Amino acid sequence: MLPEVATNILKASSIRLFATNAARATSQTAVNRMASVTERKKKPTEEAHINFKNAYRDDSKFGKRPIYLDMQATTPVDPRVLDKMLPFLTGLYGNPHSSTHSYGWETDKEVEKARKNVADVINADPREIIFTSGATECNNTAIKGVARFYGKTKHHIITTQTEHKCVLDSCRHLQDEGFEVTYLPVGTDGLIDLEELEKAIRKDTCLVSVMAVNNEIGVMQPIEEIGRICKKHKVFFHTDCAQAYGKIPLDVNKMNIDLMSISSHKIYGPMGIGALYVRRRPRVRLEPLINGGGQERGLRSGTLAPPLVCGFGEAARLIREEFDDDQAYIGKLSSKLTNSLLSLPYTQFNGSKEHHFAGCVNVSFAYVEGESLLMALKDVALSSGSACTSASLEPSYVLHALGADDALAHSSIRFGIGRFTTEAEIDYVISAIKERVTFLRELSPLYEMVQEGIDLSTIQWAGH
Repeated sequence: MLPEVATNILKASSIRLFATNAARATSQTAVNRMASVTERKKKPTEEAHINFKNAYRDDSKFGKRPIYLDMQATTPVDPRVLDKMLPFLTGLYGNPHSSTHSYGWETDKEVEKARKNVADVINADPREIIFTSGATECNNTAIKGVARFYGKTKHHIITTQTEHKCVLDSCRHLQDEGFEVTYLPVGTDGLIDLEELEKAIRKDTCLVSVMAVNNEIGVMQPIEEIGRICKKHKVFFHTDCAQAYGKIPLDVNKMNIDLMSISSHKIYGPMGIGALYVRRRPRVRLEPLINGGGQERGLRSGTLAPPLVCGFGEAARLIREEFDDDQAYIGKLSSKLTNSLLSLPYTQFNGSKEHHFAGCVNVSFAYVEGESLLMALKDVALSSGSACTSASLEPSYVLHALGADDALAHSSIRFGIGRFTTEAEIDYVISAIKERVTFLRELSPLYEMVQEGIDLSTIQWAGH
């Protein structure tokens, strides 16, 4: 019996030692990465054109990796966030809902710290933050939850034509349940008309849902003005801030926001965790999507994941702390990229230039198929639209809403710039885009006709 006990103790000690060493090694790697990124930010660009092989980040089991400019899809985890998460994957493994022993107490304490960090970014009360699996769940919970709770007396919802797919699909699902939905159009700049919004509000309107920063074109809607209109008419206001949280100034009280959807992996935090802000005063009532143990004020049952929650909290703390530096740095790179791309003939910036988040640049390259350009840019990770709809070959519904035709919508590329993007990478991308757009246009008979002065609108195309 004793030798067996001793063996088990020895095994447990070995596991703890391995976990500790692994955590130290990973932590040191994170420190090295952060130091490398900081150094890259400080160094000026050595040359305008970078050799092809230098476009890749590193060698890995996946082979050479391209420059990453798809920050709207997801951002890399900040090494400091990883450092915060590691203890919860090794020693602090208690269930935060276990209230009878120290293992639960210590993780619960850290979860509440993270909750406060997330709330501080938007000037909210920590008790108004409900942790979820991400912004899609938040949007579903907010829209369906409010509609179903108040559905006996209010049957109308207002949103826009350029919302994220999960918002539009939630609204369509509610239409099947008997609700009426008004989809507000946008102008060529991507902005809604506030007068149209106010006219659309009815006595039975329960919710207005408008995205703060569009995930495809980066257009910023006038959230404060929308909040003021909703408050005036006593209608709840929900905003999808997955692309806005921590990137533009947000204050839920000043902007009269009642519900806000937030995602961790858009702010250099881990995937699989998000938060829904739900106003307490005046109280917003929701019918929960997930029932169970009554966690998160009964609005979202299920055991929280402390590694993800605390990583999210640290990412929120960092993005608040480094807000000004990030804005200045991203703005500088964005201006350089935008001005260089628009210097090419037959290019168009999509969305409002004035009301726009700098980290999202959407440009159309006429007479070039967007998918062909992406294939020609295998050394750069880019997107032609939302990651949630990238499997579809249909042109972007967002660009259609702006008035773009199929050809122009198909020729659009989205560039995402973030905290870890370097100026050398932007220089390389500018050079690569100019070179390959020129090459692809030379293959296009339409471009050749335009060069010869032929007006394409006068041509009668014959079917075969």
